[in-house]
Amino acid sequence: MIFWRRTAGSRISDGWQPDFRQLESMDLTGVKMMWTNYPNMPTGGRATKALYESIVKFAREHNILVVNDNPYSFILNRDEHLSILQVEGAKECCIEFNSMSKSHNMPGWRVAMLATNAEFVKWILKVKSNIDSGTFRPVQLAAAEAYRNTDEWHRQFNIDTYAERRTIAEDIMKVLGCRFDPSQQGMFLWGRIPDSIGDVEELTELVLHEARVFITPGFIFGSNGRRFIRISLCAKPDKMREALNRIKAIMQ
Repeated sequence: MIFWRRTAGSRISDGWQPDFRQLESMDLTGVKMMWTNYPNMPTGGRATKALYESIVKFAREHNILVVNDNPYSFILNRDEHLSILQVEGAKECCIEFNSMSKSHNMPGWRVAMLATNAEFVKWILKVKSNIDSGTFRPVQLAAAEAYRNTDEWHRQFNIDTYAERRTIAEDIMKVLGCRFDPSQQGMFLWGRIPDSIGDVEELTELVLHEARVFITPGFIFGSNGRRFIRISLCAKPDKMREALNRIKAIMQ
């Protein structure tokens, strides 16, 4: 089994895209499944049609099943909403998940969806039938109705809402002296701490104890994140502005 975050060698220099040359150099004997997540969490690395085409090509060449987690496809994305299943041949080797928590603002409902071919769905239902009895039916019906939302709804709640919060998060990054890629997608902002700071905990602990604001240190997501922080866009604008003002006060 392959996990991009741990083995694909993605770095800030390449936009946190997977390194297929590194993957090809690995011993893939016995690998049956590969998990991917683009737009990526925590880095905000973008999903592109070319990336999805490369993943499908790799999967078909090595007879690997790809499970693509795609919950951020509707967040801060004004241009196009991409799915790996848009790639020709993807349905024969890919399963895609999407979380209603992110894409339709339904956190806590514990409902999601998957899309793939009929045979793969049978596999999943067989496993699920031995694990649980399914999500509460009214919740499933509500989720199905939510998928009828219009593009206007998504612009208002998944683009405009998060865009306002993103602007504040970018201001926080700038006050902290952190660098970030403005093309990031998703409901978090990922930034590199200044070279003058010894390690990320030095910065996050300062902000926590002096400003009483918690910022996630990037090392919890793996060694490639040891000089990064992640700011969530899940708080309302007034709370984020309060956090910004508190941080400004200690950084002056």
